[in-house]
Amino acid sequence: MNPIVVRYLSVSFRSGSVLTGIDLTVSPGERIALVGENGAGKSTALRAIAHRLPRTAQRTGTLEAPDDLVWLPQEPPFRDEASIEDVLATTLRPLREAVATVETLADRLDDPEVAETYASALDFAVAHDAWDADRRAILAAERLGLSGLDRDRPISTLSGGQRTRLALATAITRRPDALLLDEPTNHLDDEAVGVLGEFLRDLPGVVLMASHDRVFLDEVATGLFDLDPTAFGTDGAGGRLFGGGWSDYEEARKAARERWEQTYAEQQEELKRLRTATKIGNDAIAHNRGPTDNDKFIYKFKGSNVERTVARRKKDAHRRLEEAEEAQVRKPPPPLRLNASLSAAGASGRTVVVRDLVVEDRVSVPVLDITAGEHLLITGPNGSGKSTLLGVISGRLKPTSGEVQVSARHVEELTQDPQFGDLRRKVADVYTESVGEVLATQVPLRDLGLVHPRDLNRPVGALSVGQRRRLDLAIAIATGPDLLLLDEPTNHISLTLAGELEEAIAATPGTMVVASHDRWLRRGWSGPEHRLVP
Repeated sequence: MNPIVVRYLSVSFRSGSVLTGIDLTVSPGERIALVGENGAGKSTALRAIAHRLPRTAQRTGTLEAPDDLVWLPQEPPFRDEASIEDVLATTLRPLREAVATVETLADRLDDPEVAETYASALDFAVAHDAWDADRRAILAAERLGLSGLDRDRPISTLSGGQRTRLALATAITRRPDALLLDEPTNHLDDEAVGVLGEFLRDLPGVVLMASHDRVFLDEVATGLFDLDPTAFGTDGAGGRLFGGGWSDYEEARKAARERWEQTYAEQQEELKRLRTATKIGNDAIAHNRGPTDNDKFIYKFKGSNVERTVARRKKDAHRRLEEAEEAQVRKPPPPLRLNASLSAAGASGRTVVVRDLVVEDRVSVPVLDITAGEHLLITGPNGSGKSTLLGVISGRLKPTSGEVQVSARHVEELTQDPQFGDLRRKVADVYTESVGEVLATQVPLRDLGLVHPRDLNRPVGALSVGQRRRLDLAIAIATGPDLLLLDEPTNHISLTLAGELEEAIAATPGTMVVASHDRWLRRGWSGPEHRLVP
C-alpha cells in the first residue's frame, strides 16, 4: 500500500484562494482528520486529492495517492435513477472479477504472462478480502440499518441519512487502499457511527477525513491536520500536524494561541526599543557635559570618540532591528467568535404545547410541554422525526392530526439545509433582506462574529456548507426570537464555533429547542431531554 503525499498544494477559484502551500503525508494505517474554520478548504483538499475539483478551479503542487482510492463526499455521488442493487453491484464488480480471474487462471500458470496477471489479481483479491465481499456487503447493510430496504428501490427515494449509510456500506465492502471521507458521521445515529469507527480502526489503508464530530475524532483519528495553524503550528513547533484526537488538540491549540499572542506583544516591545535606539544622539553618550577652559582639546578628542560610539551603536541597533523585523511573528488575527445572545428577547412566559401529534408516518408525539425559558434537547435515531417536529412547531409543516399550540410572538428555526434563493446575491445583501434594513444597521452582520468580513461581499453560492449555516444562524439570532429552534446546530460548522455555540445555548435565557445527534453536545447537556422513537 502507498501513502497519500501532498506537496505545495494550492487551489484557487475565481472568488479567491482556498488552499495555499499544503504539505501532508498520510501513511497506511494512519487516520488523519482535516480541521479548520469553515471555508478553510477541508472539502476542497479532499476533492483535489480525489481529482474531483471543478473545471473552474486552479490547482498547483503535486499529488500522489494509491490507485485504489474511494472518495465519499457529503452528498454521495449516486445516480438518482440507479437502484440500491445497482450501487452494490458496482461496488462488488471489481472484487468479483478479481476472484473470477484467480479461479480461471489457476490452471495456466506455466504461461509467464498468465502468471503475471494471476499474481496481480491474487494480490488485489487478498488485499481486499474479495472472497468475503458479498457476505460483507450484506452484513454492512444490516449493521447500518439498510437491510429492510428493497434492493430495487431507486436512490432518488432514499433520505439523506439512507444515502450516507449506503455510501458507507460500499466503502466497508470495498476496503480500499485509500479512503477520503467528508463529514462521514452526518445523518448517522450512534450505532452507525460505532460501525464506521470500528471499520476505520481495522482498515489497513490510508484514511483522510474531514469531520465536525469531536467524539468521533477522539475515538478514531490518529492525528489532526490544521488548515488554520497558529504561528507556532498545530504541533507547537511550526508544523500543521498534531498527533492525537480532538480533546488533546484543543488544549494544545489554546496554549499555542496564548504563546503566539504573548510572543507578538514581547516582540513589538523589543522592536519599539530598537527603533528608539536607532535615533540615539551624542547627548546620550556625554549627557549635558560641556568643555572647561583648560579642557577644549581633550573635549574635542573625546567628542570624536563620542561620535564614533554613537555611529557604532546606531549601526548595531539598525542591524538588530533588521534581524528582529525578519524574525517577528505576524500579528494574531482576531478569532472569528460568536458575539451574540441566542435570544435577545429572553424568557417572557411563552410556551409550546403538543398533544397527540401525528405527521403521516414521520413522527408521533403524544405529549410535549415546553415552558418559558426552557432548553429542551430532542434526541432519537434517524427517521424518528426530530426535524419534522421542529418544522411543525415553527409552522413550516402542517400536522396530520393532533394539537400544537405555540404562544411565542417570534419564532426562528435553523434548518439543516438553509435556502437563500438566488445564490448569486452577496452575503451582506441576503442578511439585510432577511432581517430588514433597520435591524441590519442596528445589528451589523460583521459584529455577530459568525461571518468573516472578507466574505460579506461574496456570492452566497461561493460559500461552503458550513459558511451558509453560519449565515443562517446569524439571520436567526439577529432578530432576538423568544423561541429558537435549532436542527443539528453543530453540523457542518467549525469545531471551535461548535463549542462556543454550546456555551451560548447554555447561557441564553430564551426558550430553545435543539434537535441533535451530536454526542459531544448531548454529553454536556444539563437540561431536559425528550427522546423520539420511530
